[in-house]
Amino acid sequence: MPARGGRGRRATVVLAVAVLVGAAVLAVPAVLRSGRPGTGGPEAGFARDMSTHHAQAVQMSFIVRDRTDDARVRLLAYDIANTQSQQIGMMTAWLDEWELPKADPGGRMRWMSGHGGHGGASAAPAPMPGMATPEQLARLERASGRDAEVLYLRLMITHHRAGVEMAEAVLGLTGHERVRRLARTMVQGQQSEIGLMEGMLRERGAAPSASGGPG
Repeated sequence: MPARGGRGRRATVVLAVAVLVGAAVLAVPAVLRSGRPGTGGPEAGFARDMSTHHAQAVQMSFIVRDRTDDARVRLLAYDIANTQSQQIGMMTAWLDEWELPKADPGGRMRWMSGHGGHGGASAAPAPMPGMATPEQLARLERASGRDAEVLYLRLMITHHRAGVEMAEAVLGLTGHERVRRLARTMVQGQQSEIGLMEGMLRERGAAPSASGGPG
């Protein structure tokens, strides 16, 4: 009888350990899920808003490719459209992985509140920084040759400067390594392109203009 009691106690201990191990295994996915970015966090906000921002850069780049024969401007436009389309795909995949909506129901740019005065849940939606207006896009579509080149370069410099600001903002708000890596890539790439575009404007006798006005 004592032997059977000992075996019974050992069986109980083994069963308890097995239950604890099973519970730990089941808890791991929940822990991993809890570590995902939230829908109102800077990672999701950055992915959503930068995707929208990039989409306009792609749009402007396709417009200018049809409005000029200049090989360097066309190559720049192709590079911007290609790079930023790929980055949109990456950020969209993050939102899918995190099981988060593609649009923030609370409004755009909330994650960047306090950085340059953008966003804010209580404020009415403001134009996203650096975005060309519908009127400026219409002018780009009507322009051709040097006029189209100058307008595109000016609009894209303004656009890139805002993109750099957004990327630098998220670097100060997140420790998520994939987000940080992409943001650093954006800062480096867009700053380099800003320098290139400023040189191209000088070659055309035009200075950078935040308004995107005529040269």
